[in-house]
Amino acid sequence: MAGQDRFPAVEDVLRRRSVGAPAARSTLLTILGEYLLPRPDGVWQEALIESLKLLGFTPSAARQAVVRSAREGWLRSERVGRRSRMRLTAASAELLRDGARRIYGFGGPVSWDGRWLLLVLRVPENRRELRHRLTTKLAWAGFGSLGGGLWITPHVDREALVSAEEPAQMLSFRAELGALGDTEKVINEAWDLPALREHYEQFIADFSRLRPRGGASSFAAQTALVHAWRRFPFIDPDLPDDLLPRDWPRRRAHRLFQDRHEKWAPAAQAHFDTLA
Repeated sequence: MAGQDRFPAVEDVLRRRSVGAPAARSTLLTILGEYLLPRPDGVWQEALIESLKLLGFTPSAARQAVVRSAREGWLRSERVGRRSRMRLTAASAELLRDGARRIYGFGGPVSWDGRWLLLVLRVPENRRELRHRLTTKLAWAGFGSLGGGLWITPHVDREALVSAEEPAQMLSFRAELGALGDTEKVINEAWDLPALREHYEQFIADFSRLRPRGGASSFAAQTALVHAWRRFPFIDPDLPDDLLPRDWPRRRAHRLFQDRHEKWAPAAQAHFDTLA
């Protein structure tokens, strides 16, 4: 691909914001959810490879990402003459639909009734791998750790998202903070808000100044936008507005995401049509 057909600013955003490894497959997942999910008839394999090449990946990395994704059940391939038609499997389509609901439904105002969900996790000392797996699930569900196996979230409805695995044990409580203790101190102990603020500020800086021109540039920018935003439902505990600083950047980032996604979508989808 000629050098002028690539977009260094977008490539840099994608490299810094890739979730998981390798980066090509992580970016491919974004492409599948944003562009392939609305197309039940699928696309030619070359469309997915060219999409990744446009975003700065080498031809071999792009092809390997597509082939491995098919091998692992993300995609199913149908031979049509000498070419391959790629479609989402039923399982990956459902996964991407769930992901889309979480991604596009995230970032708005969050109300709170003042109650906390407390979770006590007990894992035998010799089952470190089990402890790591369960604590990772809790963190990705938005729970914060207060130490000593005690986890907390202001979202009492998230009790349904967690379950113990034998021989681990979990015990849950719904409670309000009493006279002893300070809400701000609890939040600062359970979550690293300064680090999260940096992620939001970087998102705002990255996409406030992006000005794509033309279909290919819009496709690259839109993919980078969705790829970056999809991290936040997993790294942000989605604390209610009442518990956050007044200048918290989530609302600004959310408005920016909605505005840019709406503006760039027509040209981005049209360019993918040309590839497909």
